[in-house]
Amino acid sequence: MTLTRSDRLLRLVALLCLAAVGFALISQYAFGMKPCAWCVLQRLILLAIAAVCGLAGMGWGPAIVRRIGAAAAALLAVGGIAAAWYQYSVAGQMFSCAQTFADRFITASGLDASLPWLFGIYATCMDARVSLLGVEYALWGLLLFAVCAALALAALTRSARN
Repeated sequence: MTLTRSDRLLRLVALLCLAAVGFALISQYAFGMKPCAWCVLQRLILLAIAAVCGLAGMGWGPAIVRRIGAAAAALLAVGGIAAAWYQYSVAGQMFSCAQTFADRFITASGLDASLPWLFGIYATCMDARVSLLGVEYALWGLLLFAVCAALALAALTRSARN
């Protein structure tokens, strides 16, 4: 089985997303940075992108599988960009994010109760404002989602040429 360039790009996106979730968990458990609802929603989006890209980049099936996976990953990444921007510009300024979309979605899904170590909401959005190298985590997340979208679109265009 020969992997195409699209397969490799999709696998790279999956790896980046899994690494980001791993970094978030290390930040939470080793450095005490508790996540807010928008942080947790972004984790969920990253895991969804990783799953889609991982499956689409397996190198099996027709090229349409890669194209659909790349398009879905790009759309999910745009959703991640919106979530990160909202967290940075709106939710991070609020005393509580308890009634925002992210809080209602994560709570209604039951993920916070079934996998609290991964999806537990332990801080308000204002409390979760943390910087790394002088840049807030939400903006790092936004940058990562933008990179994922660009790589997914590159995989999509390369797959369309094959």
